Amino acid sequence: MRAPSMPMANWDASIVFCSDFVIRSAIVICHCECKPYPMTTDTALICPRCELPLKEVRTSGSVFWACDNCGGRAATIELLRNRFTPESINPLWLHAMRGEGRSGVPCPSCRHPMIDVALSDRAEINVDVCRRCHFVWFDTHEVDTLVPRRPQTLAPELPQKAREMLAIAEVERLAKEAEGSDLDSVPPDESWKQIAAFLGVPVEFDTAPHTRRPWATWLLGTVIIAASLFAFTRLHEMVTEFGLIPAEATRLHGLTFVTSFFLHAGIIHLVGNMYFLFVFGDDVENFLRPLRYLLLIALAAFVGDLAHIALDPRSQTPCIGASGGIAGVITFYALNFPRVRLGFLMRWGFVWFRWIRLPAWSVFVLWILFQLIGALEQKAGISSVSSAAHLGGAAVGVVAWVLWRKEKPNDEGRMTKE
Repeated sequence: MRAPSMPMANWDASIVFCSDFVIRSAIVICHCECKPYPMTTDTALICPRCELPLKEVRTSGSVFWACDNCGGRAATIELLRNRFTPESINPLWLHAMRGEGRSGVPCPSCRHPMIDVALSDRAEINVDVCRRCHFVWFDTHEVDTLVPRRPQTLAPELPQKAREMLAIAEVERLAKEAEGSDLDSVPPDESWKQIAAFLGVPVEFDTAPHTRRPWATWLLGTVIIAASLFAFTRLHEMVTEFGLIPAEATRLHGLTFVTSFFLHAGIIHLVGNMYFLFVFGDDVENFLRPLRYLLLIALAAFVGDLAHIALDPRSQTPCIGASGGIAGVITFYALNFPRVRLGFLMRWGFVWFRWIRLPAWSVFVLWILFQLIGALEQKAGISSVSSAAHLGGAAVGVVAWVLWRKEKPNDEGRMTKE
């Protein structure tokens, strides 16, 4: 978040923040679509109990994965529907889609926590189900409780491909029935996301697994947090010394373009910016790789500062915060993954709540409109938020997406919902 300043005598009342991208209404954005993520055959599946690679086992017309150490089995819901009666499979899948279970072991494929649900209403056995990959994990002998289908002799058996397509269509129908419409969706499973949405910020529901850990995002966030917390001990002096002042942009040999990025005006200012950096930055870093990702943030922050200076070159108000750079990250995310839906919470006090999902591109359009209005208010002197810095950072995000959008088509395919 960026902040201009007024004369130092009135500094405490005049510091200007760059907004945390909290859309001014109390709505927040989500994704709760239950379509299977494609599994890659070049990545070994991992036993959730032993953390050992699973062995692929092929039988007549089907494939499952087994752990030689603990005897566990992993199979897709489509395979189970083909092999066992609907009475054996439908209850556990409906329990999983409705979230009627507790968090279980990690999925063998995507490593997200599965849901530990009852095998059926009458069975005393629980199994783990991944709603993303459609994997079901059975511990030793648990699969023995399922009832096999009887072979059909009156009609020829459908081809394997046709049966898989029918099974997938049925699963998607059940998923949509369980999750509700975009205008009245179920809340996310994680309680911290529900808290974040209640505070008015966007949340992600389902994201594709990353091919690597977002070290650059974690490192940058750690440095920003450490620098800001240190500055809080004597904030007035630190902002006066290292904040970016448009009328004195070249002081300290231009170093304030860098130092102002790591300073924040308070805990809310810092937490807001870090939330958006960690929520959206890891996906962008996974697509761009660390060097291009950090270059995007640096250029977006610099151009955002220039846009802020251009709006009022004679201003003596110091500007601090990282939201110019984070605006570039959010813009790249919205353009590169436009159909990924985000969830937000509409509420009326503490009485009426409703979850709504919108695609990332539509949220980005709304955000740009708010920033244009904010820039007019900033120019008129009635806003303490540097919307000009946000727009400058967003412009860099657009250029970066045009240049780099086709570099990693596989990642884009995994993140984009059809």
